[in-house]
Amino acid sequence: MPNVENILSGLAGDHATGSLRLGKAGVIYLTDGRVTYAESAAAPRLEDLLGACRGISAHAVRQVRQAAGRRTPDAPTPGPSGGEQLVARGLLTRGELEFCVLSAVLDAAYFLLQATGHRPRFRRGELHWLGPQWYFDATGLLRECERRKAQLEQTWPSAELDTLPVVPLGRISAQRVVLSSLQWEVLVGADSTATPADLARKLGRPAYSVLLAVRQLASSGLLRLPEPAPAETPAAPRAPGAPGAPGAPDPLPRRTRGATEIPAAAAGSPETSEWLPRANGDPADVNLLIRLRNALEAMT
Repeated sequence: MPNVENILSGLAGDHATGSLRLGKAGVIYLTDGRVTYAESAAAPRLEDLLGACRGISAHAVRQVRQAAGRRTPDAPTPGPSGGEQLVARGLLTRGELEFCVLSAVLDAAYFLLQATGHRPRFRRGELHWLGPQWYFDATGLLRECERRKAQLEQTWPSAELDTLPVVPLGRISAQRVVLSSLQWEVLVGADSTATPADLARKLGRPAYSVLLAVRQLASSGLLRLPEPAPAETPAAPRAPGAPGAPGAPDPLPRRTRGATEIPAAAAGSPETSEWLPRANGDPADVNLLIRLRNALEAMT
């Protein structure tokens, strides 16, 4: 399957205008070979960011989006873009709009460039309803995404926390902790069930920023980390006649000492090691175990 970076670089070289769709992962919009917008299923939408950070209602954004309609550069009489309408209605200043687009595109592009398993499709001429508000050179955008990836690796060199629920520790050993405002929001918003992506939508923050904050909290020892998977060791071959091997005698009966019931054949147990020799598969040990079993059966 073609690499997203290679396709994007090719479209940039051809000065293409349209949308590069990556299935359910999201879409990248280009105008004359430069990226003007991007949406990712792994990142909050612009509507979410505007509602959380600028206090703009979802209904107001929806009205503007419907008024802008589906946009193509060859439309006979294209009306004002959604971005122009947001500014004209006083919902955003031009600077605020450009900053929101900058944040949303960088956030979505990071996840889209790592998306796999989707067949890219390019729809020539399709534009985003906001219209071009910020132009991103494809090479610079790819370089920024690589920088962000390296930043995550340096902060916490494992992606194990990226998709797991964020679980803060109930008690820490440090006497004092210094947090950024976003780290504080993540800790307060974490309910032990929300993943970093869930928290990004809940807080109205870029998904990458929340992901970085989660890794920073993990490196500071403030989050509960997943238990490491036990290492699997191949089972040692059993000697003929050893317990558990085909044709071996039944396990020793359970004996009690005081009020505690102790399995008589629990090799390696701290309690049984006081009175039962450790079996190692040697025929002499096996014979000793058989004699001990016979003696115990005679006592019952």
